[in-house]
Amino acid sequence: MDRLPRTYLFVPGDRPERFAKALASGADAVVIDLEDAVGPAAKPAAREAVSSFLAGGADRGRIVVRINDESTPWFADDVAMLALRGAPAAMLPKAERPHTVALLRHACPQIAVLALVETARGVLAAEALAAAPGVQRLVFGTIDFALDLDLSGDALGLDHAASRLALASRAAGIASPVAGVTAAINDEALLLAELARARAHGFGAKLCIHPRQVAPIHEALAPSAAELAWAQRVLQTAGAATGAVQVDGRMVDRPVIERARRLVERARR
Repeated sequence: MDRLPRTYLFVPGDRPERFAKALASGADAVVIDLEDAVGPAAKPAAREAVSSFLAGGADRGRIVVRINDESTPWFADDVAMLALRGAPAAMLPKAERPHTVALLRHACPQIAVLALVETARGVLAAEALAAAPGVQRLVFGTIDFALDLDLSGDALGLDHAASRLALASRAAGIASPVAGVTAAINDEALLLAELARARAHGFGAKLCIHPRQVAPIHEALAPSAAELAWAQRVLQTAGAATGAVQVDGRMVDRPVIERARRLVERARR
């Protein structure tokens, strides 16, 4: 992938007939799930299905495998499969310790790790996780986090943790974090509201549980026509200026120019 994903679409690991369909959905990345979506009895068969799919080489660069967490009896076999197939990326659930990231990277030295933060311990370890070698992004597992803290359901309860993940990512110099799922598949207004709240904290991508969530997220993350026109005015004015300038009645300084540049770059993508 030339750029990091904006959308990560989950597909159950025990439904191999859906893997190619998920890749054709328009999602930037597909997360083949060996964890929550697969029951205990089905995990060995699911692991084999994922192994076979990776061996086939179909669009491997867009595949992320969510393995089972370190405390489970399936963790070691999942990691061994990733190493065997040279998987490009893995999502590590219940991420709380850089040591676990190191175990995964020891077995798979080139793998990109998406550390899924789902607990209070994980949030408090966000800085260490973001700085761990091999971690590409932090991912906020909002549903499990809310369960861990027994939150009321008010979105305010997620704000502190979301801000901490974003700050940790920026301080470590890694990509912006990934927002959690919106469980209501048919509620686009809620999907966009939750995305907007995550963006307000500095998140740059979102987990999806259904293909119909992908396009609205991509559209919402793209600069609007008004934003792009403003950015182009800023860059044009700043480029021609020899001193301080104003655009739309506001002073243009370096941070404003940088924001305009980023908007134009997002539009190009």
